[in-house]
Amino acid sequence: MSGIIQLLPDHVANQIAAGEVVQRPASVVKELLENAVDAQATDIKLVVKDAGKTLVQVIDNGLGMNEDDALLCFERHATSKIRQAEDLFALHTKGFRGEALASIAAIAHVELKTKQDQHELGVHLIIEGSKFSAHSAAVLPKGTSFSVKNLFYNIPARRNFLKSDVVEFKHIIEEFQRVAMAHANIHFTLIHNGSELFNLPATNLRQRIVGLFMGKTNEKLVPVQEETDLVQVQGFVSKPEFAKKTRGEQFFFVNDRFIKSGYLHHAVLAAYEGLLADGTQPSYFLYLQVPPNTIDINIHPTKTEIKFDDEQALYAILRATIKHSLGHLMWRPCLISIAMPIWIRLIILKTNLQQFPPYK
Repeated sequence: MSGIIQLLPDHVANQIAAGEVVQRPASVVKELLENAVDAQATDIKLVVKDAGKTLVQVIDNGLGMNEDDALLCFERHATSKIRQAEDLFALHTKGFRGEALASIAAIAHVELKTKQDQHELGVHLIIEGSKFSAHSAAVLPKGTSFSVKNLFYNIPARRNFLKSDVVEFKHIIEEFQRVAMAHANIHFTLIHNGSELFNLPATNLRQRIVGLFMGKTNEKLVPVQEETDLVQVQGFVSKPEFAKKTRGEQFFFVNDRFIKSGYLHHAVLAAYEGLLADGTQPSYFLYLQVPPNTIDINIHPTKTEIKFDDEQALYAILRATIKHSLGHLMWRPCLISIAMPIWIRLIILKTNLQQFPPYK
């Protein structure tokens, strides 16, 4: 007599896993962009059609894969990032679970073209619902082109839950911004429905932020920088007068990985105490570098939440660093030329002290 517990077929298991990893087209964008970064690409192009419902394609000039790796990368828990459990606490890459490509291939039509520099020919694969329908050698440039077409074609219920193209594309823009901001040294391009929306050459951090958000971004940025044994902090916060009603432009990166942290967000707000109008939020673009063994990023499928060893110390350092930068900004109008007569300098100093009291 057979029992009631049975092993799921691979294609069913992959579709279930896809429910965690691939929630919308933006999830595919995140995984493919991060893979391209991990492949040491210096030029990454994202091509999207119909807000990713019809096509998400990422083309890079990275290391590429040989034939064996190209076939194996679609297996569940196949990864080049870790070899043992201890590696989870010494990660320097984006993806590591080895579920993303298998999950994507289970719910879409996937085309992979990849070639390593040392090989004359590359590999061309076509997969539909986890099944290989084509496998051949091909003349290709170095790097990888990964195309995901007709997302959720075999799970109509999931496809029906997708929002409008405007909403889905907004999520894609957010994922693109997060990866592009974390890697200003890489050239990123975004094309949607044949129109080039972003063309971001490799540059410095400030120019990358300005290139993504444009407008008056450059004039509102205040540099933030501090280095301790626990953490290295750099980036920018906005001047108080540029605070907004919404929380749109707020980004934390830890070891070049975008994260969400309500606790660290509170530290930023605490640094602005007394400087913001009621109901407004500052913008910030903050990059934290910490020893990999002091964090655990394996606590959520999207890897946007991190557990810190000493969160309270990070809070204090971040708050003090931002407060110092803002305090320096507030005192700038008090600078006086030493060439002025002493009596004029005293009058200006008295006026400035009344207008800008010492920062506490």
